[in-house]
Amino acid sequence: MIGNLTKDPDARTTQAGKAVTSFTIAVNRRFRDKSGDPVTDFFTVVTWDKLAESCGRYLSKGKKVAVVGELQTRSCDAKDGSKRYVTEIVADEVEFLSPRERQEENPTAGFTDVPDEDLPF
Repeated sequence: MIGNLTKDPDARTTQAGKAVTSFTIAVNRRFRDKSGDPVTDFFTVVTWDKLAESCGRYLSKGKKVAVVGELQTRSCDAKDGSKRYVTEIVADEVEFLSPRERQEENPTAGFTDVPDEDLPF
């Protein structure tokens, strides 16, 4: 799947100390609806360990990613007694497709100007 993050990722650590990060991506379908608007699907992505740490550190809302993984469906019981199902993409690979934001490059950062007459040589 290739899509854009809908919000900043949720990075956390399990009680066992494993890093896990989840985020939602918006993926446009190849066709439009009857009114000409694009059709978009939303997928929850879950990453673990080192991949989770990288996603939590470098991704943010609006960034474009390519996700490779498998679909996983789990169920739980809601408070009203009904069974709820959640389908997620458990990612094996996440490729960051948005260009890296460049910080202002200044090779003389941290140096102060010293008048020539103050130089010892």
